[in-house]
Amino acid sequence: MISVIIPLYNKEQQIAETLRSVLAQTFTDFEIVIVDDGSTDRSVQEALKIRDPRIRLVRQKNAGVSAARNRGVEEARFDLVAFLDADDRWKPEYLQTQYELSQRYPQCDVFCCNYEFVHTDGTVHPTIIRKLPFEGQKGILNNYFEVASCSHPPICSISIMVQKTALQHIGGFPIDIRSGEDLLTWATLACNYNIAYDKTPVACFYVEGYDMLDKPKRLPDPENKVGRELINLSKKHSYPGLKHYISHWHKMRASVYMRLGMRKHCMAEALQALRFSPANVKVCMYIILVMLPQNLKTAILSK
Repeated sequence: MISVIIPLYNKEQQIAETLRSVLAQTFTDFEIVIVDDGSTDRSVQEALKIRDPRIRLVRQKNAGVSAARNRGVEEARFDLVAFLDADDRWKPEYLQTQYELSQRYPQCDVFCCNYEFVHTDGTVHPTIIRKLPFEGQKGILNNYFEVASCSHPPICSISIMVQKTALQHIGGFPIDIRSGEDLLTWATLACNYNIAYDKTPVACFYVEGYDMLDKPKRLPDPENKVGRELINLSKKHSYPGLKHYISHWHKMRASVYMRLGMRKHCMAEALQALRFSPANVKVCMYIILVMLPQNLKTAILSK
């Protein structure tokens, strides 16, 4: 009934627990498609230690997480596909929650639930999801971009189940983008399909400690392919809040450049953000912060 797709690359310490979290689901009519993306550690050996006839292993040369997810969609035997990263986990009721959404909202092709952050010290923090358009626990998320612009992402790679045909229709995950490829996929799905949403946090996103004072581990894509494709989406679709979401995307890039002390790049992204949403107050704050001396900026961010 549901194909669970797990892209795997060098997660030998985590993959076994991830698989166990799937096998512990109360909903049992599923298959697991593990797509090994050219791991160089013992990830595959650890995965193969978990014996269950519902598990299939597919191998490919290293091509990135998008290519691995797309390969999983191709291999999927069922119409509904769910994604789980190899270092994250689901609570036992996750698939049941998603399946019930698909039954309750047959007019939808995308099904999402809430998730929570699990930190390395074991502490758990909830997401902050604002401006959901419905009362109660479940409903139709018909203002995706408005919610995504003022919240933690309402959709993440471990909290979504999609009709296989819908993913194939939009071309799957973009393979030429190294950061934000999933974000672009969710945006494209939101422009083309109805989304059902459950507020229950039944997925666990494992994260390392994060602080605004921490230097980002990598630069934003200098070509900004995600931003370019979001603009193309806005030309094709008049989805409410999309332009503000584009501003939000540039704001996130400005934040990275600000923390790296790259003033010119930060200013360029901030101005782009204001172009799409002149009232984006936080962007104005970034412009001010990036002009301050480093010690003063650090003192402000630490408060």
